[in-house]
Amino acid sequence: MKYLHTMVRVADLDASLDFYCAKLGLQEVSRVDNAGGRFTLVFLCAPDDVEAAKASKAPMVELTFNWDPEAYDGGRNFGHLAYAVDDIYATCRRLMDGGVTINRPPRDGHMAFVRSPDNISIELLQRGKALSPAEPWSSMPNVGAW
Repeated sequence: MKYLHTMVRVADLDASLDFYCAKLGLQEVSRVDNAGGRFTLVFLCAPDDVEAAKASKAPMVELTFNWDPEAYDGGRNFGHLAYAVDDIYATCRRLMDGGVTINRPPRDGHMAFVRSPDNISIELLQRGKALSPAEPWSSMPNVGAW
């Protein structure tokens, strides 16, 4: 398992970038504008981690800016912790066998979400290429929120 990033939702992307980059000193590594989903993702890292982060070998902060205004109460601005795993199906099976609910199953062989006992959302991502879709994951519904 490898720690990837922590996602934080931001209400004002420019003000957040000013804080995280201009003031705190983090550096922007990549940016994704998703018009269909109406959001922008900006990945930041510490200056000493820039080269490693570009190769996905250093943890980052993911700023998520939703284009449509939303109030982030109840901790909603904190998104999730993310980890790359060697076999997403085996990881989810081990978690299920341990009594953990798979909130968003890895139907695509790539991504799943679970929650910690304190209700913190954890994203699991298949390391490398997505695995071929397989049961029981392919037909498993989402449960709750993630």
